[in-house]
Amino acid sequence: MKSVQIRLSTIADVRDFVNTVAKSDIDVDLKSGRYVVDGKSIMGIFSLDLLSPITLTAHADDTDELFAALDRFIVK
Repeated sequence: MKSVQIRLSTIADVRDFVNTVAKSDIDVDLKSGRYVVDGKSIMGIFSLDLLSPITLTAHADDTDELFAALDRFIVK
């Protein structure tokens, strides 16, 4: 399991993010405050506070490929 902070600033970012994680077999959760949603659920993501960074947790040991695909969303 590995966690990083991401930022989804626009509707297009949310759409692109969901399309990217949907192609992966890895389970992804997004956490904002006390709310946790499935990272593959576009409706769940829109229920989060998108104005601040969101914690992405990938439930797998080998997450390098997924995080490389999501690099533009990761807060550095």
